[in-house]
Amino acid sequence: MPIARLEGVELYYELTGPEDGLPLVLSNSLGCTLNMWDPLLPHLPDGLRVLRYDRRGHGLSSVPQPPYSMGQLVRDTEQLLDHLALGPCVFLGLSIGGMVAQGLAVKRPDLLRALILSNTAARIATAEIWQERAATARAQGLGALADATMERWFTAQFRATPEFAPWREMFLSTPLDGWIGCAQAIAGTDFYATTAALRLPTVGIAGDRDGSTPPDLVRETIELIPGADFALLRRAGHLPHVEKPEEYAALIADFLTRHQLHLAKNTHCCGTGHADHGSQA
Repeated sequence: MPIARLEGVELYYELTGPEDGLPLVLSNSLGCTLNMWDPLLPHLPDGLRVLRYDRRGHGLSSVPQPPYSMGQLVRDTEQLLDHLALGPCVFLGLSIGGMVAQGLAVKRPDLLRALILSNTAARIATAEIWQERAATARAQGLGALADATMERWFTAQFRATPEFAPWREMFLSTPLDGWIGCAQAIAGTDFYATTAALRLPTVGIAGDRDGSTPPDLVRETIELIPGADFALLRRAGHLPHVEKPEEYAALIADFLTRHQLHLAKNTHCCGTGHADHGSQA
């Protein structure tokens, strides 16, 4: 089992694809393991060297005692990329993973070639909201948050399908200390000033029915970065790669192509769906 034993944490990861492929790092949402990317993987362009990992407190990674800081989460990812000698990479972060991406891009620009900021923001909700959620989780368990979280994450149509149940179970299986620690890290994060200083190829992705990071919030963050693009997926929530994997993969392929980031031969994307695009300068 691939475990990176780093300073202060052990991270479980999976690294797949050709060794000479373009590195693509996938960084998860709060309350999810690296398996959250399973629906997307079959639709990604060929030739990518894909890294997925469980952040501290999640999945098969170690669960240090909370609180955690965003600086620690960024440092964990920085150490992992150095450990695997994987930079410079394209970094796709979703929700809290997108916050890690923003922090890493500021701290270690040498590790990143481009950013894909999905369903995320420079600041998500308020510190008070996250503190209330953490207190509820500590007192009553994650089950007390599950229904409201799933409503923010997925459309009603998806929640009515058999494919929905495993996502609720993934959330409920998150170690309590890990969820609380990462919630506390989000509560203390405001990246508006630092993200506005970024200068690298970036695309933001939002779901039009996302109840956690609504499209206007995502767009506001993307507009901080000069030249960044914004794409909106229709009929998709907080995890749009789950509900619209082919369209989501098509956005990734288009971004890599437009910025000449994907140099592998005979590449293609299996996605055939369409999304609404808007370039934001």
